[in-house]
Amino acid sequence: MQPMLQSSSRRDALGSLACGFGGLALAGLCDQSAQATVKNPLSAKLGHHAARAKRVIFVFMQGGPSQVDSYDPKPLLDKHDGEMLEFHNARRRKVQEERVFKSMWKFRQYGECGQPVSELFPHMAEHVDDYCVIRSMHTEGVAHGPATLFLHTGATNLIRPSVGAWIAYGLGCENQNMPAFVSINPPMSKGGPRNWSNAFLPTIYQGTAIGRAATPVTESKIRHLTNNHMQLKRQREQLSLLQSINREQLAKAAGDQDQLEATIQSYELAFRMQMNAPEVLDISGETKDTLDMYGIGEKETDDFGRQCLLARRMAEKDVRYIQINYSDNRPTPRWDQHSNMRAHETHAKATDKPVAGLLKDLKARGLLEDTLVWWGGEFGRTPYSQGKDGRDHNPSGFTVWLAGAGVKNGTAYGNTDEFGYAAVENKVHMHDLHATILHALGLDHEQLTYRYAGRDFRLTDVAGHVVEDIFA
Repeated sequence: MQPMLQSSSRRDALGSLACGFGGLALAGLCDQSAQATVKNPLSAKLGHHAARAKRVIFVFMQGGPSQVDSYDPKPLLDKHDGEMLEFHNARRRKVQEERVFKSMWKFRQYGECGQPVSELFPHMAEHVDDYCVIRSMHTEGVAHGPATLFLHTGATNLIRPSVGAWIAYGLGCENQNMPAFVSINPPMSKGGPRNWSNAFLPTIYQGTAIGRAATPVTESKIRHLTNNHMQLKRQREQLSLLQSINREQLAKAAGDQDQLEATIQSYELAFRMQMNAPEVLDISGETKDTLDMYGIGEKETDDFGRQCLLARRMAEKDVRYIQINYSDNRPTPRWDQHSNMRAHETHAKATDKPVAGLLKDLKARGLLEDTLVWWGGEFGRTPYSQGKDGRDHNPSGFTVWLAGAGVKNGTAYGNTDEFGYAAVENKVHMHDLHATILHALGLDHEQLTYRYAGRDFRLTDVAGHVVEDIFA
């Protein structure tokens, strides 16, 4: 065996260690003195300026909820319902006549701010004084795949790091026992793993997926986290060898030290997660009042309520970027009502109470002060009908909202036109939203760059402006 060990390459050693990520990390943890000399790429880092937020929770509504049926009421839709009027059709890239389609749901004012919210969201409406509604979003991509990639990476069809990966790269993580970036039950379609990928950033910044779309949260696990087939002593022997090979490789490496160190650290993180992640994922210690707040135990809200509760628990553990996904793997995602707009009621019922519970819980625990909560989809929907009772995709004007972290409470920013089709006042492009989220975290989107293939890349490419007016 000895000659075989002496001739093993680092790749051979990695391939032979079928012992799970947790085991791969053990040697580094057992030799703290050696690790003291190795820079941890996930160590907490200072931003470019004072931060309002320590972390982000992104509540992704896959498929494109309708802005004119949620937060952007348009009286002219009622007045001209059923009439044929000219609109620009984003799919066909031309102006043509379309049939005006009024909202099926009533709006009323909520909170001290008097913001109008549709009856689809009675629970979130109760918290309207705690968030800022951005009604003037616009983005790139008229199909789900490109638009979803653009939302997550700032590019419609190229390999680029996701928002969470950029944030992990820029700020690291304050909790060295948890990943900086987690995505709970992410969809495997419409970009799939590219939506939580590190792309060309070091591997340590890739998002950690917990489960996948269409899997009940009760069954969602972190894959390959533990090793049940090898004793601790044997793990240490193999990993000591691996560390020795790694150190030798680091000494010889010319230009890829960061990538190799990141790989080593990812194994060590995985081992630490064996002891910490199961506790975070276990909600059995939560009170009945807390479970009820999220709708856990109720048929319609149980699954997404569990996602929202896990997000709060991860926020408490200082995970830097947490994404929860109301999504599936079907060709037509959940909010994608090309017909039967009444199905919006099903999706609103599944998410409304859990999201409201998340806001209430974060606020009660003092976490909303330094947590930025982002709610929204990849685009909106048309104010005209598709078929008898559906709405088509609309990247030209839609709504998201932001809460916490110094955001102006109970306000609305920007406007769409009188029919709710296109952003016209204080327009916010997806690049602008990305720049604003980074700004809240203390990061300058123009300075957060990574050199790859001979040029500097950034999340916002060569665009993006911080929307300062939404902050108090």
